[in-house]
Amino acid sequence: MLGLRKILVIGVTLGTVLAGCTEFGGTWRTHYSDVIDPAVSRTWRVVDVDVRVPETLTVSEANTYAPRADIVWRGEPRGNRYEQVDRIMTEAATAGVRDLRGSRPVRLVIVMSTFHALTERARYGLDHTGVHNIRFAAQIFDARTGAPLTPTDAIDADLIGYVGDDAIEAEARGETQRVRIVKHVTETIAGWVGSGPDVRGSFNRGGI
Repeated sequence: MLGLRKILVIGVTLGTVLAGCTEFGGTWRTHYSDVIDPAVSRTWRVVDVDVRVPETLTVSEANTYAPRADIVWRGEPRGNRYEQVDRIMTEAATAGVRDLRGSRPVRLVIVMSTFHALTERARYGLDHTGVHNIRFAAQIFDARTGAPLTPTDAIDADLIGYVGDDAIEAEARGETQRVRIVKHVTETIAGWVGSGPDVRGSFNRGGI
């Protein structure tokens, strides 16, 4: 299936270009292109969500302010970070397309390029800074024929990361990093497929 091979190449390329949110300031965004007509997506029913986290992506467990890696994730016990990111994104993507209840079965394929949350040092040692930098490629395919129904879209789902007292208060409310990221990616994917509000926008913040 040519479409699947193309999306994998694009996802890995994005991982090289956008490797980690290590800038100490700048503009961040939630962004996707208008490649899906809601009138068309209403006819879809997603029967498979295929999230791919290429093992070519780098992972860091270094407790520094800004590790240079594609995957930085500390919201769960140390383990296979590829599998953890896969589970997070699969949960979010599945929720993001749940309102598509049409008759045409389709597949959603996601290829990760960046999943950069906050280290312990950044989360509890900084103030008024920090960004969850999440980027991936997404594409819809006909589940029966494998034909691509959309072009590959590079999606940004950046989110303000809570640090210091804000992080402590959020945890007390049950708003863990994982909960907040799943919610934001869910809303981003729902906006992309046209089944939810348009959540595109940008913000300025010191990013770690």
